[in-house]
Amino acid sequence: MLNQTSLDTVCAALAYAMGIDAPAESAPANETLVQYIDEIFGGKKADRVVMYNPDAAAQWIMEKYPAFCRSAVNRAGVTLPLCSVMPSVTPVCFGTMYTGAQPEVHGIRKYEKPVITIDTLFDALLRAGKKCALITYGQCSLSRIYLERDMDYFHYPKGGIDEVNAKAMELIFRDEHDFILIYNGNYDSVMHKHGPESPEALAELRLNAHIFGVIADLIEEHWKHHRTLLGFAMDHGCHEIDGGCGSHGLDMEEDLNIMHLYRGYNGEAAQ
Repeated sequence: MLNQTSLDTVCAALAYAMGIDAPAESAPANETLVQYIDEIFGGKKADRVVMYNPDAAAQWIMEKYPAFCRSAVNRAGVTLPLCSVMPSVTPVCFGTMYTGAQPEVHGIRKYEKPVITIDTLFDALLRAGKKCALITYGQCSLSRIYLERDMDYFHYPKGGIDEVNAKAMELIFRDEHDFILIYNGNYDSVMHKHGPESPEALAELRLNAHIFGVIADLIEEHWKHHRTLLGFAMDHGCHEIDGGCGSHGLDMEEDLNIMHLYRGYNGEAAQ
């Protein structure tokens, strides 16, 4: 059975967390996440949001192999079963995540990477005077579809997740950005070659969970003066195909059902 709540509800909830207006075309905010935000911050708003985006980490994989996700799941304050959008490919799904709009509205309806021109969460943050950073590598969709905005883009065209993760940790220590996006596409890349349940792919999933845990610990330790919302937020799922390889993009539970994890840190000095 497909999850009943759409990925398009995340964007407005992130805007709500920071006390700003949602993008113009965004769907209504995810009620479960909004309720959690109100509870964890005592009715106040977050002044920091960090979104860790692990590509293709399907809900079924996380549920079937919990030991590989424990570092992330154990830090979750709230879990959101979500249904991604079709076609369930990376630029389409991340287009919805940060606009709150369905593909026919944000304009990416197949595997292509044009710059999105409708109102986005980043535009809403910039209008509110927030400072944003996107940390990406290679030819990934997130390095392209949200360009042409007055943000800090940390892109490693010939690098990988090591550079991305190191920069993310550096930015947490520097504490200059209100919103940080971190992209890790390692599970997706290995899953396509070796299959979603291969030892190689599961090792990458465990690495994603571990890095998320490290980021969570850094926030808890070094951002005691902030109210921070941290998300473990994938774009879509995946399934096995012939030859033991992996794929996604179909209208099926394996590709559409995802499970976001969120945690709020109510810093001591931010009370």
